[in-house]
Amino acid sequence: MKSICVLSGGMDSATLLYKLLDEEKEVKAISFDYGQRHRRELSQAVLTCSKLRVGHHIADISFLKDIISNSALTSNTQVPEGHYAQESMKLTVVPNRNMIMASIAIGWAVNLDYDEVALGVHAGDHAIYPDCRPIFIEALANIAEIANYKPIGIYTPFLYMDKGDIAIEGQKLNVDYSLTHTCYNGLVKPCGKCGACVERAEAFVKAGVKDPLL
Repeated sequence: MKSICVLSGGMDSATLLYKLLDEEKEVKAISFDYGQRHRRELSQAVLTCSKLRVGHHIADISFLKDIISNSALTSNTQVPEGHYAQESMKLTVVPNRNMIMASIAIGWAVNLDYDEVALGVHAGDHAIYPDCRPIFIEALANIAEIANYKPIGIYTPFLYMDKGDIAIEGQKLNVDYSLTHTCYNGLVKPCGKCGACVERAEAFVKAGVKDPLL
């Protein structure tokens, strides 16, 4: 099985990459520069792929910030603080982001004659992000089956797991979380206030281990 891993540089996709390798799949990773407010996640994705000796491509789609600029992640809008369950976290939605990235990854998979695209979406994203919900993943999988002469599978093993479950899985896989980045504000040490950092902290508590970035 040959798999394209969409790798943001965060905890979830890094754990996914380790999982794919543990499943003895042939893997390449793709990350996206979509004009996000900082590039630290991309730098960490490079480090993770270098450590694991995985082929890695960063796709430049930074033009998106010019046409999708109403998100706190693609503009100077202040990043909201608090838990993902709060309504204010909708400010971190980048419209259609997963559809755009998945489409590009599917095209690359077809071009390379790979079998599937792997995404690290999980249950903690469902409340705020429509393109992380099961109904979207199901529709995406249907499209990926028919959009090209070669059907491409969509692999989302964490779809019904929360970030804490992913961290537990990561411990089993010996994921180097010191090479991951989560903070929406781009800080090396988690700010502890943005939704991403709050969820990361909860995940390590559930896993019973200390965050190596603290």
